Amino acid sequence: MNQEARPRKLFLAACGGILVFGIVLAILGTVFGLPEMRARLRIDLAQQGNLILLLYLGIFCASLVVGPLIDRAGNKISLCISSLFVTVAMLMFAAVHSFAAAGTAAVLLGLGGGGLNTCTNAMVSDLYGEQRGPMLNLLGIFFGIGALFVPLFAGSLEGHFTIPQLFVFCSVLSAGCALAYGMIAFPPARSDQSSSWRDILGVARYEGLLLLAFILFFESGNEACIGGWTSTFVNAIGHSPQSATLVLASYWAALMVSRILAARLLSTLEKPQLLLGAALISAAGCAILLFARSLSMLFTGTALIGLSYGPIFPTTLAIAGDRYSKMVGTVFGFLFSVALLGGMALPWAVGEVSQRGSVRAGMIVPLIGATGISVLTLAVLLRERKRAMLSETSAAKF
Repeated sequence: MNQEARPRKLFLAACGGILVFGIVLAILGTVFGLPEMRARLRIDLAQQGNLILLLYLGIFCASLVVGPLIDRAGNKISLCISSLFVTVAMLMFAAVHSFAAAGTAAVLLGLGGGGLNTCTNAMVSDLYGEQRGPMLNLLGIFFGIGALFVPLFAGSLEGHFTIPQLFVFCSVLSAGCALAYGMIAFPPARSDQSSSWRDILGVARYEGLLLLAFILFFESGNEACIGGWTSTFVNAIGHSPQSATLVLASYWAALMVSRILAARLLSTLEKPQLLLGAALISAAGCAILLFARSLSMLFTGTALIGLSYGPIFPTTLAIAGDRYSKMVGTVFGFLFSVALLGGMALPWAVGEVSQRGSVRAGMIVPLIGATGISVLTLAVLLRERKRAMLSETSAAKF
């Protein structure tokens, strides 16, 4: 394989994995917007929130383990195992009829999805060096394709497909990825990147990394809230299940489009500037969604949220990749782990508030998260400008 073709082939392999991860994150929020899924499992809103928490718990655990594994052994093993976990979990969801069985499947689904997410992002960051910002955003487009596929397909379920058939179809896609990864040659792990499990926590001492981590804490939490609860919210305020899935689809579609735009905007904007602009748009979108009653306002709110969230995660990763390229697998594993604490906590909070009050009251949580993102991204922008001024001052002295 020539040197130009190999990165393209590996990038396509990463695109397949992140597409499956998009399906993983979208599928529970989508199917719970269909009343028959909750009836099938005999669960309430708080238990729905618990299942989303268990999904993110699995992703969290995978992020702790997979980062150092990438640095030690490369990507191939992790990608194959993660794809197989997703395959098995999807088949389990096709057959479950109880909360306990669904919880086990959710954890396994999260373990597989988390492995795919960490591996694909770390691999693309390694492959493209100074171009990692645009390329990570392009990778994110395929995440959006996977996430968008689920609500669109679910919207056509009635009279054509069943929920178990949706899960089986998704399991086939994941199994195909596992087969492809088994046949592709991946570069070996770099010996100078070997790390211990303790290094996951050790990298927290890196200058500025915690600030980036907590941006992803709120961003991941908000993605989980919007992806996991939008269909339920739209259904709860009186709109049909089909309308609910279409509103959710608008969120994933906007997220995908924004990553296409972000890859181009990064040629003219600094990464922190793009983050701050996206954060402010996300706060506006969450406010509109919270108070929306008509379908037009619901579509507007979710579209703005999708447009804003698209570039935040990959651009934050790109900043980290620029600063800490020697330990990218472990650094990304740490960032994903902190992010996924938000992914567990915020949608769980939506479920608890919704069960005690209303789903609309629960949707205050994403607005709080968007405010947190805005404050932290402003801090990153000010920090980067201060570093640039200090560099210019130092250079002038010499």
